[in-house]
Amino acid sequence: MEAYITNRKNSRSLIQQMIKNIFLLIIFTISSSFCSSNDELKNRINELLTKLPGNVSAAILIYNPQTQDTIYSINSSKAMIPASNTKLFTTATALNLMGANYELYTKLLTAGHIKNGTLFGDLYIKGYGNSVFSEQDLKEMIRELKDKGIKKIQGNIIGDDSYFDEDYFRDDWINDETDNVSLPPISALVLDRNRMMVREKVRIKHGRRYRTRYENVFRNVTNPPLFAAQMLKRDLISAGISVNGIADKGIAPEKSILLSDSGILLKDLIKIINKHSDNFLAECLFKTIGAVYIKKQGNAFYSTQAVMKFIKDNGIFSDNTSLVDGSGLSRYDIVTVDAITGVLEKMYFDKKNFNDFISSLSIAGVDGTLRYRMIGSSAENHFHGKTGTLSGVSSLSGYLTKSSGNDLIVSILFNYKDYGANFFRGIENKIVEYLADTK
Repeated sequence: MEAYITNRKNSRSLIQQMIKNIFLLIIFTISSSFCSSNDELKNRINELLTKLPGNVSAAILIYNPQTQDTIYSINSSKAMIPASNTKLFTTATALNLMGANYELYTKLLTAGHIKNGTLFGDLYIKGYGNSVFSEQDLKEMIRELKDKGIKKIQGNIIGDDSYFDEDYFRDDWINDETDNVSLPPISALVLDRNRMMVREKVRIKHGRRYRTRYENVFRNVTNPPLFAAQMLKRDLISAGISVNGIADKGIAPEKSILLSDSGILLKDLIKIINKHSDNFLAECLFKTIGAVYIKKQGNAFYSTQAVMKFIKDNGIFSDNTSLVDGSGLSRYDIVTVDAITGVLEKMYFDKKNFNDFISSLSIAGVDGTLRYRMIGSSAENHFHGKTGTLSGVSSLSGYLTKSSGNDLIVSILFNYKDYGANFFRGIENKIVEYLADTK
């Protein structure tokens, strides 16, 4: 009997040891396969990088947020100009600070009263960062006034953009700004992107001679609140509402009542900003961040504070990171791929905001600035990213979902002097495609 019990114990120990050996063999096989494919990937990326000119600064970080493994890294803490990858910081901060369903408004307000179809008092149009507000939206608001029975305004039409400061242009708040991209005024009150269509005489060259003709061209407005007030007065009169006052700029009284409003949800706004890399909308959102953060008039200083606080509060690598605008047009914007990856990782684990954040990014081969990239590869429809392009700068960062179900965070920055942007986009595409093909 004792021999039987001893044999059973020995058999059980043998079985347990066999199971342990099989388990270790599986782990070793998986690990060896992973190391082999990972080494192959590194070799392929390194081979790509040998094609870069000698004066190129390159920084790359590829990271698995689920396992916290770094797949590939080069110059991850190097200070680089990010171009429009800056918008990742802007939109992530906005979602974190305001929430996806925060609404950015344009409002019609008055401190007067309505009697027998007449509004006795001034009518104010005030902006709260709604940068997509259009004349069509304005006409909808006027229809609401008519539905309230208003036929006459016994007062002035006032444009109010006091939610932001009056530093309308990026070189107003960025010292020694060298960027020469001309954006319309960045203001809290926006109508038709603060542009107006005018008919101008233009000279067209035909052979050796020039001919003149009239064309409709867009011109930036110089005074956004006054422009909005003037357009509102004009459209009121066109809609049959008489106005006894003038169009002017000013500030609505605190106890004003709401007559009508028009807005856009933050989650819808950031889709336009990130997918289409819209610089004007990004700068308006940047100023809105400052206003919401400080709970008073927004400006670029408060906006920068809010973004840096978001970075600090979430333990994101902040060395060599300095942001001066919301779009990435400035060459004074400096970040690292460590910081970009940190932002993407933070949003990846943000259950409340991640779906809206990733939905705002372009999809390879599908839409936005990635619509014509990586078509026909394993990355098509599986990489959600943000591109960035300036003269001498190319960047690409985002999320890759592999066929295995694993997600990777990818951040690639190139600062260069030779070759064109397409050359570097080709390398960026290849890196993401390599990643998509590996197990």
